[in-house]
Amino acid sequence: MLDFLIQSLPNYAALMLHYAGLSLLSVGGAIMLVPAMQQFFVEDTGWMNTAQFNASVSISQAAPGPNVLFVALMGWYAGSGWLIASMPDAGWVLKMTVGTFTGDFALLAMILPSTVLTYFAGRWAHDNQHLTVVKAFKQGMAPIVIALLIATGWILASAHGSKLANWPLWLLTAITAVIVWRTKTHLLWLLGAGALLG
Repeated sequence: MLDFLIQSLPNYAALMLHYAGLSLLSVGGAIMLVPAMQQFFVEDTGWMNTAQFNASVSISQAAPGPNVLFVALMGWYAGSGWLIASMPDAGWVLKMTVGTFTGDFALLAMILPSTVLTYFAGRWAHDNQHLTVVKAFKQGMAPIVIALLIATGWILASAHGSKLANWPLWLLTAITAVIVWRTKTHLLWLLGAGALLG
């Protein structure tokens, strides 16, 4: 076990640095960072495959609680994978322990930097809300958040193969986007309808 921990230190450092950096960019929430996380976990490090990545995002979005839970689930997948690669005969208790620790570690690495930044920046912005720069910043962030949401949807939808073959999925996505934009329908009703149609 000690050998595994020593071998995994570079992985934990890379995970922490990646999430800490992303945390400071998480304008609009952690879900906006799905494209960058997919690049890191699936393409750069290979710690997860596409199916595991999409399952992490989907399961955590369907579960009650904050949408940042997918960060912990990705950490769990990564930690369990490191253990299996290092110790293929490890028992399920050890796998669960390492996975849970890594998930908690990843969540803390994601939440802590943005929490500290938000606290101090929020206090400053509230005290200086009359300044033009504060007003401009708030207005300028809206298009960025929308573009990141579109990129997140694109990454998740791309896992379903050919874009033309899945035209009903794209049509349903467009209809849902219009309903959210133009009505006050609660998102849980739309999630329920999507679950029924799926």
